[in-house]
Amino acid sequence: MNNLTISIFENQIFLKIINELKLFSEFKVKFYDDFNSCLKDSIQHEQLTILFVDKKNNDNYLKIKNSPIILIGKSFKKKYLTTNNLIEYLDIPFSVLEIKKKIILLNARYKFKKSSLINLGKYIIDKNERKIKKEDLELQLTEKEINFLILFSQNKQPVSRNYVLKNVWNYSP
Repeated sequence: MNNLTISIFENQIFLKIINELKLFSEFKVKFYDDFNSCLKDSIQHEQLTILFVDKKNNDNYLKIKNSPIILIGKSFKKKYLTTNNLIEYLDIPFSVLEIKKKIILLNARYKFKKSSLINLGKYIIDKNERKIKKEDLELQLTEKEINFLILFSQNKQPVSRNYVLKNVWNYSP
């Protein structure tokens, strides 16, 4: 968890408070004034991003994909609530311990999700959801299909029939 970097966008007062409290001393903390550079770094370097939601940047978080986000604002409206499990919400006012707990929880969820993804060329296999994805298309798979794809992705050489029977079907002829 020590290699986690937290990106804070556009709220220097919050940055000063956490630096004074040494709240995130075990993490790297970066501050951004420009949302595009924050977005670029959070995607490229897999950073947890903290955004303060108000009227002027209320939809910025939608641009951040597959990266953990904590949204802080006043009483979230239903339009902010999504099914993305890499987003946590905090209503103002909040306790300092509450944000640290959310960071630890979100980081654990992110690591779990990341470990379930396998890149196979242009495709992404999600072992937990049993789906294969390519760009905006996704296909639901059975457990056996997922096992075959994982088997094929791990082997660099052609796979024999006996190897498949033994390792996927748990059958020995």
